[in-house]
Amino acid sequence: MLDIKLIRENPEMVKENIKKKFQDKKLPLVDEVIELDKRIRDLKVEGDNLRKERNTVSDEIGALFREKKVDEANKKKEEVTKINERITEIETEEEELQNSLKEKMYVIPQIIDDSVPIGEDDTKNVEIERFGEPVVPDYEIPYHADICEKFNGLDKESAGRTSGNGFYYLLGDIARLHEAMIAYARDFMINKGFTYCIPPFMIRSDVVNGVMSFEEMDAMMYKIENEDLYLIGTSEHSMIGKFKNQLIKEEELPIAYTGYSPCFRKEVGAHGIEERGLYRVHQFEKQEMIVLCKPEESMDWYNKMWSYTVEFFRSLDVPVRTLECCSGDLADLKVKSCDVEAWSPRQQKYYEVGSCSTLGEAQARRLGIKMKTEDGNKYVATLNNTVIASPRGLIAVLENNYQEDGSIKIPEVLRPYMGGKDVIK
Repeated sequence: MLDIKLIRENPEMVKENIKKKFQDKKLPLVDEVIELDKRIRDLKVEGDNLRKERNTVSDEIGALFREKKVDEANKKKEEVTKINERITEIETEEEELQNSLKEKMYVIPQIIDDSVPIGEDDTKNVEIERFGEPVVPDYEIPYHADICEKFNGLDKESAGRTSGNGFYYLLGDIARLHEAMIAYARDFMINKGFTYCIPPFMIRSDVVNGVMSFEEMDAMMYKIENEDLYLIGTSEHSMIGKFKNQLIKEEELPIAYTGYSPCFRKEVGAHGIEERGLYRVHQFEKQEMIVLCKPEESMDWYNKMWSYTVEFFRSLDVPVRTLECCSGDLADLKVKSCDVEAWSPRQQKYYEVGSCSTLGEAQARRLGIKMKTEDGNKYVATLNNTVIASPRGLIAVLENNYQEDGSIKIPEVLRPYMGGKDVIK
């Protein structure tokens, strides 16, 4: 959510930003917000003047009663009654207008960073850098579901009977490898100085509205029936929500958490749910990282955070690349974002395994997260990034460590989490 002062003083800049995101249908919102803001401020002035007038008249009433001028005092009391009625009308109208203003402000996109490439959709995203040599072996890499099933490690048929399409059972060494990656990701981030966190896996609607746009919520979140609770799509939601309406001391920043959670997503849209494999499913596990910091430090943290994901996957012998998200591919709350993509030797292309974003003050404004400084209270900046989301990350490890004899080489960093095993046969 933008600062209303920014919209009031720089409406053309806000409109230009909307155009850069190819959301021209939202352009009228800027003028509507300015008009609502003016009306609310006019009502505030009228209300303040009426309260001053009421105080003055109340003083006059007291003086008239002391002078035994009862009839005049009663007439003045009628004036106070009318003033109170008007104040009530103003407060009611002001509350209605504030709610309308908030709804419109919520859908005006965040001002993107100047470095963001302009493009309509993800086809215009720009490759930044590659890390590791993408190898295509001279033997066939099977489809990842076939690799898992070969080791009796995947059962989607039974999950279909218990839960429906988009769910799965992981079994045996494949399940163990999956959890080894999550455990290693936890320790990897702790060693980077992040505080480990296991957050609530359900959050209330006010937190959902604070951390994401309405469009994202409708496409992603599962709602608990008859409860004001949603299943989280990532631990970022709970971890940022932890600081809702908090005033943080400046010296306590930055705050860096790494959180584990199961994640639940409806995956509504063009991509849909994958029938056989594990790439797009309703339930997965994730190690996430978030940072709350001073706004001027956010870009430094952004660059550190995506580099951690690159380092993590390279330690698993997985080649990766970074991809700059273009303006049309950025969610409304994001200032800048990049994807980390893993190499698939089977498909001979890269695919997304993580996403790093800086959101400026957008989430902090929605959730009321501020820092206490010598110059007053200011909003913090928030960032989030994927360490690993698995089984999508599992696919990358399986394909890039698949051997000609059909075995899976276990990356060295994962062996302590696999009881010392160096290969799955």
